Amino acid sequence: MIASNKETKFTTGEHVVYPLQGVGIVKKIEERDFRGVETLYYVIYLDISDMTVMIPVEKAEGMGIRGIVEPEEANKAINSISKDYKPIPVDWKARYQMNVDLLKEGSIGSIAQVVQTLYHRSKVKELPVQERRLYESALTILIDEASYSLDKEKSDIELLIFSKLE
Repeated sequence: MIASNKETKFTTGEHVVYPLQGVGIVKKIEERDFRGVETLYYVIYLDISDMTVMIPVEKAEGMGIRGIVEPEEANKAINSISKDYKPIPVDWKARYQMNVDLLKEGSIGSIAQVVQTLYHRSKVKELPVQERRLYESALTILIDEASYSLDKEKSDIELLIFSKLE
């Protein structure tokens, strides 16, 4: 039994964003037998975690896999973190879930919002370990995607982000 022959949205060598995981590169697109069905997969290498994942092509969109944003959208996200900061729930569990949901959404704007929220919260009180990890993950994803989008060094993007946060 052969899976329907679908067009692939991404090509080998293209950088993509995998929500909650980070920026990766499509290493190859290959067909594999899965329970008797030939299924097309993206093989994506995630530099952040030094991990390779296989995502079925037909499920990639539903999992939030998307291409790197255009430079205008990356600039808009970075600029948004200097806008007015909206206070968030004091209860860390509610705050944590809200931020996880934003990261799952996967847009660069929602990632920037998590960075802004947790950065400002950390200035008020030290973040619990899980939130600190979430903040570091969101910051890394934002830096990585913006550096690819804007064709700038990660260190330059990081300086830009922190200048906007202050």
